[in-house]
Amino acid sequence: MKSEFLRDTFRSNAGGEYMDANAVSLLAIFERKMRLEIPLFQRQYVWSQEQQWEPLWEDISRKFTESIEGRQDAPVHFLGAMVLDQKQTPVTHVEKRQVIDGQQRLTTFQLFLAAFRDFCRENECIELAMECEGFTENKGMLADPAVDRFKVWPTLVDREQFANVLLSGSRAELERRHPIVWRKYARKPEPRPRMVQAYLFFHDQLREFFIGSAEEPPIGTDFPLSTRLLECFQALKNLLRVVTIDLQQGDDAQVIFETLNARGEPLLPADLLRNYIFLRAARAGHDQENLYHTYWQPFDDEFWRVEVKQGRLIRPRSDLFMQHFLASQLEEDIPVKHLFVEYRNWIERRRPFQNVEEELQTLARHGRNFRRILEPTPGDTVYHLAVFLEAFDIRTAYPLLLLMMDSDISPMEWGAITEVLESYLLRRSVCGYNTKNYNRVFLQLTKNLRRNGVTSASLIQQLAQQTGESAVWPSDAAFRDAWMRHPAYDLGNAKLVHILGRINLSFANGWNEPLVFQQQPSIEHLMPQKWIDNWPLGDGSQGMEFLEALQAPDGDTRAAATERRNRMVQTFGNLTILMQGLNSSQSNLGWLEKRPVMMANSLLPINQGLNAVQEWDEDAIETRGADLYVRAARIWSDPATFAARLRGAQAAE
Repeated sequence: MKSEFLRDTFRSNAGGEYMDANAVSLLAIFERKMRLEIPLFQRQYVWSQEQQWEPLWEDISRKFTESIEGRQDAPVHFLGAMVLDQKQTPVTHVEKRQVIDGQQRLTTFQLFLAAFRDFCRENECIELAMECEGFTENKGMLADPAVDRFKVWPTLVDREQFANVLLSGSRAELERRHPIVWRKYARKPEPRPRMVQAYLFFHDQLREFFIGSAEEPPIGTDFPLSTRLLECFQALKNLLRVVTIDLQQGDDAQVIFETLNARGEPLLPADLLRNYIFLRAARAGHDQENLYHTYWQPFDDEFWRVEVKQGRLIRPRSDLFMQHFLASQLEEDIPVKHLFVEYRNWIERRRPFQNVEEELQTLARHGRNFRRILEPTPGDTVYHLAVFLEAFDIRTAYPLLLLMMDSDISPMEWGAITEVLESYLLRRSVCGYNTKNYNRVFLQLTKNLRRNGVTSASLIQQLAQQTGESAVWPSDAAFRDAWMRHPAYDLGNAKLVHILGRINLSFANGWNEPLVFQQQPSIEHLMPQKWIDNWPLGDGSQGMEFLEALQAPDGDTRAAATERRNRMVQTFGNLTILMQGLNSSQSNLGWLEKRPVMMANSLLPINQGLNAVQEWDEDAIETRGADLYVRAARIWSDPATFAARLRGAQAAE
């Protein structure tokens, strides 16, 4: 079907012949004894980590994960199209084709395969490394071995670095050939050639995926590394495909290139899903207009077309809803670009609904719930949690929220679950732990709670079992150390307003209700960041500017005091919230001048105790930080405290 469509779309005007378009596995294009040559006039290799390597690795690692976890119903994934133009070659030479479109993708696949090959060799999977080598080099008799040995032959400017990557045979040797170079007075080293960077990136990702660390073990640790590598190699062969378009005699390569790269307005995943659903409705004999007005029409509201940022992508809300809805149902991470294929695969293989109307009813119900998350209303059970997740920029929890909102949970249980999730996530944020594993954490929670019941007790139990920096619930000791020592100001305004706002309410014994400001307050440093002019050090001396402190000899007491003060200025003990921010001239005043100005701008309980403080220095910051921590630990407890509190509440009932 795909090949016929492509032939119909790109029929040649010159000779009337049809091109040959086929969907093949990623590795199939490198199986033949053939050289894919990049024409000299093509641009050099330009792909980069953020824009191309990371998304490509996400696609590959996703299929690796599905294979290791034994997901049998996973659909294949298409990684793009390539247009090849066959060239006449002498009988004794390796068959040659020019790459009209797709040269960046083809080249990157070779760089990835080289990294995979070398990683296998480094981990004593020699046979698999040799198998991989068959997809990066032509073997046997070669008329011109220096060139014909390569499956892909890049444009002239890239050939040396490409050959180095393919022929070094190990990461260590490649790094020896391309060492890090520092220019005099430079703050950063000179960048290595782009293809070398690509190889190193993929090698790093492979090591993290298959080896992990003591804190973050890899997926499938029950299986030997050799087994996992072989399983993932099979995924490369079977689950990752490309469309190859072979031009025939008379095909105009330039016309084909321009057609493939035309800048039309692409259909969004939500558009494709709507068309797919209503096409099936028509085939089943349903009244499409009635179904549309009853269930789908709200999705055509302007609200769903608003674009929002999620990770690297900016997508309309409709696409994000479909993504989180499907993730909640499948209990799998679903990238937006895979959305249509995964949805269709879910419907056709698992058949979760009796008919299209039931499918639309479910989508409409979850759509209303998702809108409640994005536009939370005071009084709604999801309000507090939705506001918190937005302030902390955590959207990977949405599949779990959709499950909770579709379950029969009492308001009291909603409150308990909200407090548990907030404590877990807020403690991790204060400790500076990464968020890269949150999608897996929340999808696993979704899966377990769906099976065991959506309760706060089950949630506490599962979160308490998390280990490793990417998932652990921080202990009181870790939370206190971060609270007292870490640069809290780096958390950003929204998070700090939420944290200090909740603590402010604890002074009035009302910490269970989050503070709602009519206007966004500002975060104020009690001792200003620019303290040197008006805030002498403890011994009365003036603090050092950055360069002066940097050049001070080891053991210089004034430099040490300056460094300590600069660090403490950014901690929680020195931060507060004001409804009306002070201007810079007021903010930088000495404490005795600044304190009355600040008191005149704030009636918040968190600030009232400062009126009695006569001197604001490092000791005062330390004392206030410790006092605020006691309140914070009471609001955002550790799992043992939450579990005890829950048992007490159940006993009281």
